[in-house]
Amino acid sequence: MRAVSRVIPAAKARNVSGPKHLSTTRARREFAELVNRVAYAGERIVLERRGRDVMALVSVEDLELLERIEDKIDLREARKRLADRDDDSIPWEDVKAKLGL
Repeated sequence: MRAVSRVIPAAKARNVSGPKHLSTTRARREFAELVNRVAYAGERIVLERRGRDVMALVSVEDLELLERIEDKIDLREARKRLADRDDDSIPWEDVKAKLGL
């Protein structure tokens, strides 16, 4: 029986050692190439200014994954807060009426 692995497209060519770091000056000169490396090879590139990380270039797939993860965390937190609310909570209709909404 053959093992089947699922490969995320953006991770195909990703370097296992982590994202590549470049200065913003160099990134400006090589911007078109960097866009291609991120979009088509799935690389993650961290841009530095004065030796400090200031931003990262990631693929749309990575961004969408990050947003899905954030949404799940937000939903979990909202559900937890709703379950933990005390009896002193104010009904939404009362809040709207008080604010004239």
